[in-house]
Amino acid sequence: MSGVVTELTPAPTVVAALRAFATAADVLLLDSAAVGDKLGRYSFLMADPIARFEQSQPVFGVDPFAAMRTALESCTMEPLPELPPFQGGIAGCLTYELGQCWEKFPSAPIDDLRIPVLHAGLYPWVIAWDHRTGQAWIIAQDWALGEESPSSDRAAQRAQAVLDRLQSPPDDTEPVWSRNTVHEPLPTWAKPVRPNLWSDQSPDEYLRAVERVIEYIYAGDIFQANMSQRLLARSPCGPVELYEQLRTCNPAPFAGLMLADDWAIVSASPERYVQIADGVVSTRPIKGTRRRSPQPEADLFTKDSLRESDKDQAENVMIVDLLRNDLSRVCRPGTVRVPQLCEVESYATVQHLVSEVQGTLEPGRTAWDVFAATFPGGSITGAPKVRAMEIIAELERTVRGPYTGCFFYVGADGRVDSNLLIRTWVQRRGWLQCGVGGGIVAQSSAQSEYEETWHKAAAMLAALT
Repeated sequence: MSGVVTELTPAPTVVAALRAFATAADVLLLDSAAVGDKLGRYSFLMADPIARFEQSQPVFGVDPFAAMRTALESCTMEPLPELPPFQGGIAGCLTYELGQCWEKFPSAPIDDLRIPVLHAGLYPWVIAWDHRTGQAWIIAQDWALGEESPSSDRAAQRAQAVLDRLQSPPDDTEPVWSRNTVHEPLPTWAKPVRPNLWSDQSPDEYLRAVERVIEYIYAGDIFQANMSQRLLARSPCGPVELYEQLRTCNPAPFAGLMLADDWAIVSASPERYVQIADGVVSTRPIKGTRRRSPQPEADLFTKDSLRESDKDQAENVMIVDLLRNDLSRVCRPGTVRVPQLCEVESYATVQHLVSEVQGTLEPGRTAWDVFAATFPGGSITGAPKVRAMEIIAELERTVRGPYTGCFFYVGADGRVDSNLLIRTWVQRRGWLQCGVGGGIVAQSSAQSEYEETWHKAAAMLAALT
């Protein structure tokens, strides 16, 4: 049993390939759109999975990955090391509230979008780009469901079908998610904050929420919590067009797009959640943000200010400690380390303080064990994690859904990568919703934290125009 690899010469652009498959089922693009960034090397486009996995609500104590574990165990492949790392497997989205499968914490009171907490597919083919070399390939596997026998002919047929669609995209048809441009009434929770823009919290409400978090910190409940507001805007276009605009104005190393029935996720995330490669687990938390300046000298000053900020360093180090503890649950004792601590990285509109935590995976542990041990990510919850999530549910009005969840892939060969869904629009029923927030510590200023949410939202709002 083996796969079929077809190099695409010349390599299509990611946008052109996305357009060709825009009306296919369960389209998922995992896109390193920040080409040239040290992390922005590979992109993957897939559609038409042979199995679909979906869970509407979390159930505490029940493994949400059981069906995916079983499905992936039946898939075999011979990975080619010279090709991009994802060559077929399971990929999809986990929402923030999926964490209630492992930890008991409440939900915010309002869930108007009702996005499934898990949505994924088993993808037997992928279009993969290596942006460093400028090459692209169709990689197709011969996997089958049930009692069907794997067949090399099936892999070749899949590769040919993908090639045919790239070369001759189907005539425009209306995808299911096109109804996203039909606006339902404005949600009752929405509060106007800017022209044609609403939030689930007024400015005063957000300031009071931050002050309440600081009170919890001084009371000894927590060291840090991530507080967000949810922005709401009318959909100006479909998700593919929106993603193209976002990709242009805010390219990011862990970007992506999911088209699922009548909803979509459009992301320009700069943050990795977890990666597994060669038995090593790594995560890259972002804590600490400054708005970039168009003046080079001022931008350098901003960079130095972020690097030297005691408040931002404390915020970052707290999460590094939390993630060291999380990874120690699935890594060999003594192997968890911090190869990068509080380094400044620059993106299109902001600069971030970024660290990296790594560990060697214990024998017998899999991606699903790593997700269960670490989800939701520590950088978007707080420390201690469970108490922080209780406070988040108390002070945030709407459930987070995909925001601060993740896009992920788990290859049949065990390689894994994933992002944290920040800088992300969720589109449904004619509306776009985008969470923006930040870590609150004892030194935080409520007004500064509120302004930081708008700095993070700047590129997301630019994509709407």
